[in-house]
Amino acid sequence: MKLFVGGLSWNTKDDLLEKAFAQFGKVLSANVVLDKETRRSRGFGFVEMENKEEATEAMNKLNNSELDGRAIFVSEAKARE
Repeated sequence: MKLFVGGLSWNTKDDLLEKAFAQFGKVLSANVVLDKETRRSRGFGFVEMENKEEATEAMNKLNNSELDGRAIFVSEAKARE
């Protein structure tokens, strides 16, 4: 299950994002989206978890919580149209 994570600090890196979600289950990937030109964070990212139940628990527990000094929001990622 893929999750969208918004409100990330400009300083948040992939490994911190993975660590935050790993406490709830196996993380397959954790990526902070970077601007193509500046290589700076765009303030959001995606986390893919192996198990839907664990992903749902992570989403429920981490939504509106603090990560790296910022309030984050977590939701199920929507497919690109």
